[in-house]
Amino acid sequence: MMPNKKWGAAVLLLGTAVLAAACGGKDDAGGQAPSTQTPDSKVEEKKKEPITLHLYAPGVSEDEYNRRWKPSLEQKFPYITFKYTTSGAGNSIADLVARGEIPDLIRTDIPTIKPNYIDMGLSYDLRPLIEQYKYDMNRFNPVFAQEIVDAVGTGAIYGLPVPPYFPQVMYYNIELFDKFGVPYPKDGMTIDKVYEVAKTMTRTDGTTQYRGFSSSVVSWLRDNPYSQAILDPKQDGLSNPDLWKTMFETLKKFYDIPNNTIGKNVTEENNAFSKGNVAIQINQHNIYLIIPEEVKWDYATAPLLPGAPERMGQRGPAYWAITNQSKHKEDAFEVIMQMLSDEVQMEDSKQGIPTTLNNKEIQAALGSSHPIYSTKNMKAITTYEPIVPTPKRDPNLTDVALSKQQNIMGAQFIKVAQGQTDINTALREADEQLKQELKLQREKEGK
Repeated sequence: MMPNKKWGAAVLLLGTAVLAAACGGKDDAGGQAPSTQTPDSKVEEKKKEPITLHLYAPGVSEDEYNRRWKPSLEQKFPYITFKYTTSGAGNSIADLVARGEIPDLIRTDIPTIKPNYIDMGLSYDLRPLIEQYKYDMNRFNPVFAQEIVDAVGTGAIYGLPVPPYFPQVMYYNIELFDKFGVPYPKDGMTIDKVYEVAKTMTRTDGTTQYRGFSSSVVSWLRDNPYSQAILDPKQDGLSNPDLWKTMFETLKKFYDIPNNTIGKNVTEENNAFSKGNVAIQINQHNIYLIIPEEVKWDYATAPLLPGAPERMGQRGPAYWAITNQSKHKEDAFEVIMQMLSDEVQMEDSKQGIPTTLNNKEIQAALGSSHPIYSTKNMKAITTYEPIVPTPKRDPNLTDVALSKQQNIMGAQFIKVAQGQTDINTALREADEQLKQELKLQREKEGK
């Protein structure tokens, strides 16, 4: 299918670990940067003494590091020896700290920035370096640049957004639409129109049952185009139960179509499209996942929902951060500048990695050099602006890890779609589970 299947187009198997690790754009509100910003923009160049910089990126393989960043970094910084560490047995950030191997650079993300960065005493505010280097923050999509500020709640900037981010799209099986003579889904469809197509494509042919629709349940709910949070930002419990009821009802009706039964759990449902008997799936564009070669597919934009802005739901990017303990903060910042440069992000984009920048040329190059993505409708990813992130929990309140929040909601929806419970009961149980998680977290924190 391709020289390296790790860079293939998405099998629809939503890995929470991948998301957490990954866990960037299109918005010109801040304006496009007039030129590529790299370490050359530093006002004063000094003779560099040899140093070692330790980069830690949980969830990102060394193979990916070697492809995306290593050649550029070694060419740009011949005086730096780069040590790269990813997560794995014995290599959590807690393990590294315990061994006294604190990295200079950490690839953090919003769900884990508090427990795995701030609470461990590693955090370092980049604002002085941004000012020192006159670094143009307007080159980033403000949706991504602002999220990390909102997540912290103190005004500090603890990281700069690094691709990829994970936009919602609609996959469709070309051969099934051809087989039944039904027009392909198009960009800009509403959820009601997609529902009608799903009904049409749910059918039996001989002894084979074809499903008209499936979804990545967790990502559809969590990365919803309403930017609706799960845990209420200001008080304990489920946020806006009425809107969550609407979202459950909207998704449930697809699984109420006769013979379009949901999988037994979120993993099975996420993987349904890869089996070749599902016509449509709403999921993420995700560079880490692969669709089997025998499934012929393409993209359209994710369906528009009533009352939601015409924007694209998305799981935001990770962030390159510097540790407070680093003795080479200026060098580390220059390394971040290089990894997020126009040059590097253009190459990323050509390989199907959505950019965190406003640069329209880089956005338009998405997938253009990739053996699979270059044949797909990549405009499905760039047609709509990314939705603004969900409101963040008040930093003065106890929080629940996003992974736990999403698992609660996903499991409750599966029960609803399987007819095990009704929506009101499911949402009430979700509210109770969130409150229980808050109680356990307070006990853990000694509050």
